[in-house]
Amino acid sequence: MQRGFSLVELSIVLVILGLLTGGILAGQSLIRAAELRAVSTEYQRYLTAVSSFRDKYFAVPGDMPNATKFWGTSANCPGAYNQGTTDGTTCDGNNDGRVYFIGPNTSPTANETFRFWQHLASAGLIEGQYNGVSAATANNYYLAAGPDNTPFSKLNNARWNASYGNNVTGAWSSGLFHYEYSPFVFILGGASPPNWNAGRILKPEEAWNIDTKLDDGRAGMGKVVANWSVCTDAADGSQTGANYALSATSVDCLLMLRP
Repeated sequence: MQRGFSLVELSIVLVILGLLTGGILAGQSLIRAAELRAVSTEYQRYLTAVSSFRDKYFAVPGDMPNATKFWGTSANCPGAYNQGTTDGTTCDGNNDGRVYFIGPNTSPTANETFRFWQHLASAGLIEGQYNGVSAATANNYYLAAGPDNTPFSKLNNARWNASYGNNVTGAWSSGLFHYEYSPFVFILGGASPPNWNAGRILKPEEAWNIDTKLDDGRAGMGKVVANWSVCTDAADGSQTGANYALSATSVDCLLMLRP
């Protein structure tokens, strides 16, 4: 004779399912919180590495004019998209004090944003091996699919980059506040082929959380700056006193972290 589940048994099953679902959601929340905390740790680590590099070599990594005298010259300098090396050899920067990504492949400024990480690794100040060049011939700031030219963050799907930019007139990116990001800024965003890591990676509340821990919690001011578009209540890039759009729940933010 077949018998079904009693109401008590069904209730117990539903309670167990509820507990499991709650545990999974709580676990996801804890994982995300740990990822957000890792951003601060990574940022401080790279700040320390850059400071140590400048103290020792009197130059900004990537822009260093005599890097090849310390670590040897790569077979192709400054190197096209398919001419990077991870054997420790490198190329020199142009020593103008800025970490550029612009310029043709024949110009050292095209790859300074990638040499930045290669120089730090060659100096033994960060872990990893970086090839020092972009990953596509048609785009001189293209990120590799793997950790070949910039480091990954523990924040899921995010990557670090470092680059100079002049956005005073909005020419660098229409979604960023109007600043000269000099001599470079760390950029934390999602990999966004075929471009650099400018993909939105954070909810406004998450970006505010990181900004508050590291800086002043203001989206357009201080050391930590977000994109104004969608992530904040600003109407354009000139409104640097903007607040994060904390009520928004969509992933709309990337961060620029000054050294």
